[in-house]
Amino acid sequence: METKNPGPAHDAVDAIADQWGAVRPDLDTVPMAVFGRIYRLSNAMRGRVDKAYAPYGMALGEFDVLATLRRSGAPYTLSPRELTATLMITTGGMTGRLDKLEKAGLLTRSPDPNDRRGLRVTLSERGRELVDRAVEAGLGEQRAALEAALTEEEADQLTGLLRKLLATTV
Repeated sequence: METKNPGPAHDAVDAIADQWGAVRPDLDTVPMAVFGRIYRLSNAMRGRVDKAYAPYGMALGEFDVLATLRRSGAPYTLSPRELTATLMITTGGMTGRLDKLEKAGLLTRSPDPNDRRGLRVTLSERGRELVDRAVEAGLGEQRAALEAALTEEEADQLTGLLRKLLATTV
């Protein structure tokens, strides 16, 4: 079995758990170690992926809108409410993102033919091309991080464990 870089023998999260162990030896700090690493990993990867999206003129928030429309399949159209629910942001935050992306020509807003008060948001051809390139760049950063530390088998195992953990916490 291929062995990848095991990482540091002791990291900043271990140091925090050790400090708690010194002042509160009665605490089980395993949850702190697990979630502390998940939080730190998420923040680190968010920064790396954001840098990967920057050449395409977007940050993670804009990418998320375009990617959600792209993943929805042809005709790449959703209501603002559907986008807001999927991305778990406020309607005000969504309006700001939509304004920016529409101004850049990456999507259009049009009246909903089935609801006089509603709107439909549609990914433009330019937006589709841009998000297709950006998703490859972001996945490249994520792939590089995984391949630097884990074997394919370990990555599959981690995926399953995180899925299991997430299912019981959401």
